[in-house]
Amino acid sequence: MLHALESDEPRPPLAYRVPWRVDRIYDRHPLVTNAGPVAVDFVRVFLDLGRDGVTEHWGQMPPGDTAELCLCDADPDETVVTLSWFRPEDGEEYLWRFVL
Repeated sequence: MLHALESDEPRPPLAYRVPWRVDRIYDRHPLVTNAGPVAVDFVRVFLDLGRDGVTEHWGQMPPGDTAELCLCDADPDETVVTLSWFRPEDGEEYLWRFVL
């Protein structure tokens, strides 16, 4: 018979849901939206274009705020987009990557 184990250890925090939504309405101009419930701070975007790298600084993005990425010169087979931001709740830096 199975039974629950008693433990005095604290439980780990719940997973943090990434606040981003990417809409690919336009072929080379994806829209990135903060779909989370709180503002995120010091948002940076790193574009790995295969041959070059580009960094954009977006600053703070409140909930519902949307920014457009221009990937006109990017090779869709080699481009990786990395978003970096800080959560005001814990001051930790987070990263999230996506590809076209």
